[in-house]
Amino acid sequence: MTEEKLHGEGALGRAEQLEEVSRMLIIREEQLFSQDSPSEEEEDLLQRDFEALRLQLWMSVHNTFSSCSFSSSSSSSSLQLKVLRSAVASIQQQEVQDRRWTGCPEEQVPVWRPQKCLSTHNSLLQNMVRDRLREAAEDGCRDTGGLSTPLKREVCRMGKCVKEDLLAVAKTVQDCYPPQMDILNFYSGLFHQNFSARLTELAASGLEADDCSYLLLWTNHLYPHEILNHEELEGKIKTSCLGSLLLQVHLTRLEDQYLTHRQDKVKLWLNTALRKEEERWLSGRKPELIDEYCFSPLAIDVIQVLDSSLTELSCVIREQSNAQRITAHLENFLSSYKKRVERFVKGNHSNVLSVIKAQLVCEQQFRDYITGQTRSLLEQQKRRCLDTLAALKDCGYKCFTCPIHMQLKVCFSQLWTSVWLDGSLPVVDSLLDSLNQHLTDLTDLKPACRQSLLCVLHQDLVLQYVKRMMKTRMKSREQQVGGAQRMTEDARKINDFFTEGGCTESLWLGEMLCSVAEVLRLQDPDSVQLEVVSLARSFPDLSDAHVSALLSLKTGLSAADVRSVRRSVEENRLLDVSTNQSPAFFSMVKVKWINNKIKS
Repeated sequence: MTEEKLHGEGALGRAEQLEEVSRMLIIREEQLFSQDSPSEEEEDLLQRDFEALRLQLWMSVHNTFSSCSFSSSSSSSSLQLKVLRSAVASIQQQEVQDRRWTGCPEEQVPVWRPQKCLSTHNSLLQNMVRDRLREAAEDGCRDTGGLSTPLKREVCRMGKCVKEDLLAVAKTVQDCYPPQMDILNFYSGLFHQNFSARLTELAASGLEADDCSYLLLWTNHLYPHEILNHEELEGKIKTSCLGSLLLQVHLTRLEDQYLTHRQDKVKLWLNTALRKEEERWLSGRKPELIDEYCFSPLAIDVIQVLDSSLTELSCVIREQSNAQRITAHLENFLSSYKKRVERFVKGNHSNVLSVIKAQLVCEQQFRDYITGQTRSLLEQQKRRCLDTLAALKDCGYKCFTCPIHMQLKVCFSQLWTSVWLDGSLPVVDSLLDSLNQHLTDLTDLKPACRQSLLCVLHQDLVLQYVKRMMKTRMKSREQQVGGAQRMTEDARKINDFFTEGGCTESLWLGEMLCSVAEVLRLQDPDSVQLEVVSLARSFPDLSDAHVSALLSLKTGLSAADVRSVRRSVEENRLLDVSTNQSPAFFSMVKVKWINNKIKS
């Protein structure tokens, strides 16, 4: 390259050759200052050429993001990136040349040294980032998805600018810089600093509830997760060096403001939903039918309120344990809900049965929701909620089972009578026919709830059956064998009835009845002992008092036989009761007279 092309616009006009121009200017500098008396004219000319070079460098750097613009042509963008790459190389050359003159006598150093190109470059990037975020915040043309407040729109625009620019740096700009400059992390630090400064100003301005939650959303979720950990940035940005957009003191204050507001809102929503539901009950209206069964929207509405609040909270709040401040209102709601249902049931309302059918559906929906919550609810909260729902369900079931319980007592008073033993009085057949009539009133109860209610009825029926048997005094061997046969037949009829009704979960009750019947049928003491031990291992809640009551029906056993059976049962019980999956049954059968007898 000739000397005349080493200075003036002829050389500097080809911006993509900045690196070559920079190198040639350094050569001229070395040649000029190697002379004993450099020419002032040549020195002035060289200084102007250096100034022209710096201008080209800063223009190239300033156009960084326009080179990444999707609106520019690919050829134009490619050229601008070449220019930027050449400019960065020039900056590095000038930094090396600055160090070359370090330590030399001041009178021998060119007046333009040190150039400090890297420092100027960094300052320029800082100003560029500041200006880009300010312009983005004010850019009314940038889409913000119809956000409702000026603050939301401003934060959204700035956040989008940060994301787009960092992605541009990662995709194209960083290829123009050497790895040791780590330009992506340099840019991320500048964007973080400026974005943080603006959000801090907004946080200190006194925010409305919606603006507060939106600011927290960007601080705790969108910025750290969707920008810094974007799939194209993940692992490339040193997030631990950036920290949070807001200081701890601001975050704590905003989060507390958000949680207080959200608590108040959830409490208001739940109370309003329950009040409106109770008003519908008291108006005398029946619930609507959906898929031919009684339905109430209460549970779905409440669950939606809680779910939306917890979902938002998971993105807005750092410590997820704060979710308990929201779920605590579910506990209070369920407690109030149960009390109002109990109060309504006690009233003389014509629509009580249809209302309860709809509430049983709600109870099941609440139960499914609570058991499915793995993070938001503590185990203690779950247990308390489920206990409340169990009480609510029992209250509802009693509306249907209480009339049947009276009939059970009347019918089962005929058990162990001679007409029952000889089969001339079909006690269970008559009872099941009557029960079938009651169940026709449950056609508009949701099938899953109907099945659950049938299982309760099944257990209640067998419970009354066994209670009646336990109160019976000793029988002859013929009565024992006949009663055992009748019990086995009754167990089969009862199981068939509930199986046809779709209740398969409680069929173990029939097996239990047959086991008890077998104890009555057997007369050999050793065989009786084996059967009672088997029964106790299957049902660990079969107490010593129950064993005694059962054996009191056996006239053929001596006192020594009874003691032997009781001792064998205690010796062969399951050590780890938790391994047995049988539901509790005998613990609901009270045999006080036997307890008193044992004690005496």
